[in-house]
Amino acid sequence: MKKIYSIFFGLAVTLLLTGCAKVSNPTADDLVISWKVISNEYFESPRVKARFSITNNSASDLKPGSWELFYNQMPRDVIVQPEQAEITRISGDWYKLVPGGGLVLKAGETVELEYESQAFIIKETDSPLGLYMVFYDKTGQQTSVEVIKNYTIDAFERPEQINRHKRDAEPIPDGAILYDQNLQLSEIAEEDLPVIVPSPFSVQKSGQSIQFDAAPKVLYQKGLENEARYLAAHLGQLSGTSVSPMESNASEPGSIYLSIDKVSVNNVNKEAYRLSINENKSITITGSDNAGVFYGIQSLTALTPIESLSQPQAPVSLPVIKIDDAPRFGFRSLHIDVARNFQTKETVKKMLDLMAHYKLNHFMFILSEDEAWRLEIDALPELTEIGSKRGHTIKASTDILHPAYGSGPFPDAPGTYGSGYYTREDFIEILQYARDRHITVIPTINLPGHSRAAIRAMESRYQKFMAEGNEEKANEFRLIDPDDQSVYSGAQSFDDNIVCVARESVYRFYETVIDAIIGMYNEAGIPLELFHTGGDEVPEGAWAGSPLCLELMKSMPEITDPKNLQAVFFQRAVEILKSKGLKIGGWEEVGLFRNTEGKLIPNPEFANGDVIPWVWNNLGQWADLSYRMANAGYPVVMCDVSNFYLDLAYSKDPKEPGLYWGGFVNARSTWQFAPYNSFITNLKSGMGHPIDPEQAYAGLERLRAENAGNIVGLQAQLWGETIKGNEMLEYYALPKMIGFAETAWAKERPWEKQKNVDVRKKQMDEGWNIFANTLGKRELPKLSKLFGGYNYRIPQPGSVIENGILNANVEYPGLTIRYTTDGSEPTIQSTLYSSPTEVSGEVKLKAFDKVGRSSRTISAVIR
Repeated sequence: MKKIYSIFFGLAVTLLLTGCAKVSNPTADDLVISWKVISNEYFESPRVKARFSITNNSASDLKPGSWELFYNQMPRDVIVQPEQAEITRISGDWYKLVPGGGLVLKAGETVELEYESQAFIIKETDSPLGLYMVFYDKTGQQTSVEVIKNYTIDAFERPEQINRHKRDAEPIPDGAILYDQNLQLSEIAEEDLPVIVPSPFSVQKSGQSIQFDAAPKVLYQKGLENEARYLAAHLGQLSGTSVSPMESNASEPGSIYLSIDKVSVNNVNKEAYRLSINENKSITITGSDNAGVFYGIQSLTALTPIESLSQPQAPVSLPVIKIDDAPRFGFRSLHIDVARNFQTKETVKKMLDLMAHYKLNHFMFILSEDEAWRLEIDALPELTEIGSKRGHTIKASTDILHPAYGSGPFPDAPGTYGSGYYTREDFIEILQYARDRHITVIPTINLPGHSRAAIRAMESRYQKFMAEGNEEKANEFRLIDPDDQSVYSGAQSFDDNIVCVARESVYRFYETVIDAIIGMYNEAGIPLELFHTGGDEVPEGAWAGSPLCLELMKSMPEITDPKNLQAVFFQRAVEILKSKGLKIGGWEEVGLFRNTEGKLIPNPEFANGDVIPWVWNNLGQWADLSYRMANAGYPVVMCDVSNFYLDLAYSKDPKEPGLYWGGFVNARSTWQFAPYNSFITNLKSGMGHPIDPEQAYAGLERLRAENAGNIVGLQAQLWGETIKGNEMLEYYALPKMIGFAETAWAKERPWEKQKNVDVRKKQMDEGWNIFANTLGKRELPKLSKLFGGYNYRIPQPGSVIENGILNANVEYPGLTIRYTTDGSEPTIQSTLYSSPTEVSGEVKLKAFDKVGRSSRTISAVIR
């Protein structure tokens, strides 16, 4: 009996241990995933068919309920689910793929999951990013998280993968298309190009030059200490020596003399300057103000040969020249979004250097969005403790924000950009760095929309104080109506990102943040004069199901549409900001109101000059919105998406990163813009169809001559959804930003007022040819050395093979082409293309600038 019992007991223990043994989950090395677009052209309406392939190389089967795949992708609602799984968009661009009950992914096997989504996907940056798998035990408890390391995006090769739909008229930019586009360009001698960019108003060349074998003295009139220090530091870098500026009342040979006097150029006496480089080796920079002197210094820097920038201590040769110059617009701005993907303080400062060189004078700093809060606020530590970090969580989490834009499951993982913020000290340093370069920083805190990060952070605060039994403290800065049943979906597909405008705590929060920012400006020694409220993209349906908001509407019978509660919020925001002596900026919605017919019209209540709309929407029926608002009395900053959204991709090439919802934007887009008649420069729809401005815009409102002064300036945008790190930021910006600087600073181009369509096109093409030559021969090579060098884009060459003869050309004359005929990657040592030549084999080409930087490779097209 004892023997039988012993056997039975041993067997039971063995079974128990076997059943309780921990099943090991696959590791990152065990999982291989690929994804591909199958087609964008198979359906009558825009729709994309795509496929995940998942391979399990572990020793364990993956069973339903044991795993889920999470990722980020530009929001596309799934229309047709995979047969063996379900894909759900959780929030914003955050998705999960859950295996169905019948899907067992056995060890060593692969499953393919085909599905269909709305819209289209044509770029690698559209693809699923930041993939990770979460594993669960039998009780549904999370056991591990594995980042997918072995992930590939299959190449976009066929037209049905690259075209957005059957009605997409934008050509696929292969070598032949690029070749045909480049045929209108021709070489121009360097001496016939503008001496600097932006082009000065007036230039007198002598044809002579002088040489400095040592750094010149820096002499300055009292009051120009900052500008003198800046110049001395620059000269020190060029010469490899220390340069100490000295106060003086006059110039002398071998010196650069900075002074202020009455300078007016083209009737502009702000930021104007006169630069004279003289035969006696004296250089004088006379400004109408400190900013004018600073821009004279930038022009002097721009005249410095590239060789001197790349070889410190070498002799510097400069032309004997006189320049009189002043800006066309007093407001010339670049905007950078650091909320979607974080950029470091060092990156921001390097971009400020670039802005200063191209004479931009405002920097709009996007510090909060749905996806993150990036500025430390002492009174509200949760904003950065919670709102600046992204990682794996649940949608309703108040501990961390969920992943976005491929930021992955771990908040501080190397090579990810989801987490990060600026301390007070960081922000003050950026403010002072900008001030020294005559750049005004415009802080932007988004409310009432795009506020999810702030909402989740304040919910964390609410829960903390409620747990302590302090209900008053918990509600002090709460931003939502907890009983809100509103149904909406915002521009980035969030359904929980709008603050409750009926709560007094919202305005207490807003004022607390503003006071903290004002304090940082004061500590930096810089007065804050303009605050940007964001205020855009509150979706239809917001507030419609909020008991608090509906109760507020009862007390305001003039508000019959919940959408107009945005104007109620903005009225309070204006009162708060005006009480602090601030001017108010916001996206165009802040100055719009829905009338009784449901049409958005300029709101006369704020058209008194204190509120400045930044107008981005110039698409379709909105092409005249800037002019409608200017005619209504608003000072307007034009931010036209079709020309100035630098985060839109350069082209339709799948490997060109960026968005394209507003079309494609390249350097010509930013250069070819007529601020007072933008209709003549919007010649193609976002889908590539030609636009006849005389017909398409016939019924739209024109800018009245007496209101031209209400166009106060221009701004270029760098939204951050697809921009990861400093190199991508620079790639998106350059050379687009250079074309923008030319448009914002330089005088009106002849074609802007030309009424004859054919003559105008000819003038545009001739003007662009000059600017393209300037980019290829001078500006791009200079950027390789300026301020440590930038990651600018060099466009691929055009190339065709006809009857065995290779023909090739470049988008920016001055670039050179090198090619191979054996399918290998071209290098700077490869064969130089100089004229049509007979070839055989697989021909690949690259464009190079004079310092050896290159484009991506392109294959020649046989036709």
